[in-house]
Amino acid sequence: MDRYQEAFKAFAPVDEATVAAELAKISEKALDYNTPEVYRFLLNSIDLTTLSTEDSDRSVAEFTKKVNDFDNDYPQYGNVAAICVYSNFAEVVKTHLDVDGVDIAVVAAGFPSSQTFQAVKVADVALAREAGATEVDIVMNVGQFLEGDYENLTDEIVELKHTARGARLKVILETGALRTLDNIRKASVLALYSDADFLKTSTGKIYPGASEEAAYVMCRCIREYYEKTGRKVGFKAAGGIRTSADALKYYAIVKEVLGDEWLTHDLFRIGASSLANALLSTLAGEEVKYF
Repeated sequence: MDRYQEAFKAFAPVDEATVAAELAKISEKALDYNTPEVYRFLLNSIDLTTLSTEDSDRSVAEFTKKVNDFDNDYPQYGNVAAICVYSNFAEVVKTHLDVDGVDIAVVAAGFPSSQTFQAVKVADVALAREAGATEVDIVMNVGQFLEGDYENLTDEIVELKHTARGARLKVILETGALRTLDNIRKASVLALYSDADFLKTSTGKIYPGASEEAAYVMCRCIREYYEKTGRKVGFKAAGGIRTSADALKYYAIVKEVLGDEWLTHDLFRIGASSLANALLSTLAGEEVKYF
């Protein structure tokens, strides 16, 4: 048995019936978390994202200004966790971001397909880091995973983590392309042992986005990995999370599977573009279209 199979075997197997039963229990508990304090926490956990073909230096600068202004316009709520943009806009965000406590996140390394030369991926991450990115979201090579080419897949993640030079590395599993819960479990294990700082569900670009089932499996793997190694890895849900009710489901999964220790902005994020307005509307009790 090779080292990858040994690693997979060390993590508990998953099956749809058990996951469904556990999620049903968590769903019942989620009703207890329907509070303003939780919604504020969720707002503060957002990687506020713009990943449009129409993005430009000016539009990203205006997007960043909105985050700056939010501190003055809604000081009672606190700001988002990060601004997330394409890698070539890292410097634009860095130049215009005036508020403290908001990270500069980029998608890089062949996002969203991870299909380009490895040298290009390395250069992209290096340039983004040099331009000011403090967090880098990359996509696991799903083609290599499905072919069982775990060696090249993990080597690439390790190299990109090294290239990020201390920036937080979030590895996107693209769970909608992985087809089975067991594949999600195995992909999680590979990313964890490749020194990912976060596991992230989806790009939201090509395949189905986040799902509660995928989130549960990923969080359980993060928990088991922590118990084996003592290293805490974060979880980021992304792809199709648009309503306060959607966000609350992922909060409940993290709380019940990983515990309160993971309910910090260093270990829990939600990638979204429209969710911030939904949460603001829930908190304000009326429709708000700020971002």
